[in-house]
Amino acid sequence: MQTTELDPTLSQTLSAAEKAGLKLVIGNKNYSSWSMRPWVAMTAFGIPFEEVRIGLDRPDTSARIGQYSSAGRVPVLVSGTTTVWDSLAICEYLAEQFPDKGMWPQDVEARAMARSICAEMHSGFTGLRSAMWMNIRASFPGKGRTPAAQNDISRICEIWEDCLARSGPHQFLFGDFSIADAFFSPVVMRFRTYGVWMAPALQAYMDRVVAHPAVARWMREALAEQERLEKYDVYPD
Repeated sequence: MQTTELDPTLSQTLSAAEKAGLKLVIGNKNYSSWSMRPWVAMTAFGIPFEEVRIGLDRPDTSARIGQYSSAGRVPVLVSGTTTVWDSLAICEYLAEQFPDKGMWPQDVEARAMARSICAEMHSGFTGLRSAMWMNIRASFPGKGRTPAAQNDISRICEIWEDCLARSGPHQFLFGDFSIADAFFSPVVMRFRTYGVWMAPALQAYMDRVVAHPAVARWMREALAEQERLEKYDVYPD
């Protein structure tokens, strides 16, 4: 089990996490896009938690995840006696538990749209996922450009353009950083790894996401990991 410091001192963080009763079970930060979403959201909104990082594709991976959820996948949020699995369910639960944090946009229409694009991200874009997996350390420029992946890239650009047209060209998707930006942060990682060209306004949005303290921290810790998974580190010709 790995515990990550979220505040200036580890003891303060653990004390706050214990009081909040939150434990987030994640996979490798370099590879686990699903884990990235709630971790970034919780970190961005200052929600203290204890981190449990489980290495993927190891002999004991399933058994270790099974200690927290019978679903057998990460991420998993343990909140006292409540267990929440699935990244979208975790973020919805946190938004309910911490309404003062404003994790979703306040405006009703914007909030509905934010939930819609997160649900679309959550259930769709299979072409992108299968051809352009997340590997923050890697550089695969030009790889993964299958027709399905290209269609997904076009749709994501359409979503970002629509959101930024409403919120402003120098903002996040809905003005302030929200769950929606946390959900699309792994996509930003993919686009960087695979060298996907973006229009200037969308590239500027990606730069803002990368510069956000929560995302920047995830990236630093991903780069510092020692595990290597060959099936994700080598792109087949």
